Order: sequence, then C-alpha cells, then structure tokens
Amino acid sequence: MMSGKFARSAFGAAAFSLAAAVATASLAQTTSPSFPSPSDALSSSLAALDASWDASELAFTAATFATSNASGYGQYTARDSNSFSPTETITVYAEPIGYGFAETAGGHRHDIEVGFRLLNTTGQVLAEQDGFARFAGETPSRKRELPTSLSFQFEGLPAGDYVLEALYTDKISDKSGTVTLPFTMSAAQ
Repeated sequence: MMSGKFARSAFGAAAFSLAAAVATASLAQTTSPSFPSPSDALSSSLAALDASWDASELAFTAATFATSNASGYGQYTARDSNSFSPTETITVYAEPIGYGFAETAGGHRHDIEVGFRLLNTTGQVLAEQDGFARFAGETPSRKRELPTSLSFQFEGLPAGDYVLEALYTDKISDKSGTVTLPFTMSAAQ
C-alpha cells in the first residue's frame, strides 16, 4: 500500500507529464507555419499567369535612361533628358518579362545575358560587346520582378546623335529582346 505522500507525488508527476505532453503538442502546432491559402479564383489566375508568361516573347515593362543604378525593382529615377556630356556615365534601367525558368532542387533559376551595340544615325556599328552583363539567380518561387541596370562610359565619343541597343538574351528559353534608346552626346565643355 502506498503512503499518502508518495501517492500524491506519483499523481503529481503523472499530471505534470501529461501537462508537458499537451504543452509540447500545442507548441508544435503553434510553431508550424499557418497561413490562409489563396482562393480557387486566385490560384487559377496564378496558373494563367504562368502559362501567359511562358508563352510570351521576351518583352519589357520599362526601359529608360536613369540617373543612377536601380536599388531594386521599380526603384529608379528616370532621367529627364537623353543628352549626355562626354564624361557622363550612361545608365539604362529595364524590366524584362517573359524570360524562362529552369527548375532546380532549390526552386527556379533565371539567366539573362545582355550585350550592347552603339550605332550612329546611319546604322553604322561603332562599338559592340556580347556578354556585357548577366542577370542570373535562383529563388524558391518564380521571380517575376527583375530590375536590370547597365552602365556605359563612352569617353571621347564626338558630339552628335547615337543609338544604344541593349540586346537581352534569355539563356534558358533562348528568347531575346532589344531595348533601343536614342541619345545625344553633347560637345565637351
């Protein structure tokens, strides 16, 4: 027969063990991610966006001369003028869309290479470079907001009118698109 003191201790230990098990189960439930799922209509819209994106040509939602490199998607200041001095850096901001994704163990990879051509007004190529810049990365989900900033320095370019072409090539889908920006090089001061 158990003494009253031992019986209370055994009961107390059993009650504590049960409380600890319930607390652990409750903690596990509250530390697991919990969030509302998208509605069926929104899920359908996202699937339609994926299909439209994949079917699209490589296109751009923005392409302009900027005052400096962008600090993020849509975080740029468009330049008021397309006239530059010979010592100024020419910055181009563009937002490509419709590029491809490769599925990876970590999610989705994107990979865009950019070349450029500098032309005079008669179409003569004055300078060009393939593989001038590359915008690649891997994210858990499809990254549809890709800011691209390109910087050019054309010191010694005579005063006059020119055209800058940025040739974007998606290395995953083999799609391509060109941003064409006319500009003026002012006379040296």
